[in-house]
Amino acid sequence: MSAGDVDAHFVVAVSGGVASGKSAVTAAFARRGIACYDADVAARDVVAPGQPALTEIAAAFGADLLQADGTLDRAAMRRLVFGDPEARRRLEAILHPRIRARLREQVAADRNAYCLLAIPLLAETWPAYAWADRVLIVDVAPAVQLERLQRRDAIGRELALKMIAAQATREQRLAIATDVVDNSGNLEQLDAAVAALHQRFLALATA
Repeated sequence: MSAGDVDAHFVVAVSGGVASGKSAVTAAFARRGIACYDADVAARDVVAPGQPALTEIAAAFGADLLQADGTLDRAAMRRLVFGDPEARRRLEAILHPRIRARLREQVAADRNAYCLLAIPLLAETWPAYAWADRVLIVDVAPAVQLERLQRRDAIGRELALKMIAAQATREQRLAIATDVVDNSGNLEQLDAAVAALHQRFLALATA
């Protein structure tokens, strides 16, 4: 595979609802030597000082979104686009193509049998990632998700329900899945499930 031949590399896109345990799943794959390239990390990379996206954001939304050290004031940016669909669309038009390009670069450089892409909002942006070979959805029972989110973020039930409702539904995520891992149990059960998935993906990647 050449460095730029993304399509020749086997890619598994990983997603799941908030507090579903995506990081625990990718960590289990990492213990087996499989790299995970994260859209959230790529999003931070593309707005680093000196990057064209940061210049475009400042031009589109105002230089006051830049902090004294030249970095993006992410909290101010979130406040600006919250509840403003047009501003959100403008921001996404700047960021999303660059995030995808960054992830493609990382995939092209990967030298394992396969790699993972962690895409938190995969169901919401699915057509843009249809180049992935498999879609692994981390699934949990709704009651488990709600309890974990409240505990993780130390928030009340009402806010937790709003956060869950702001994302794609469980049914929408499962509709794009080729593989599902149930993370309603303990870490030992999850590791066993990932071990089986790892063998499946190795077989598919080397077929």
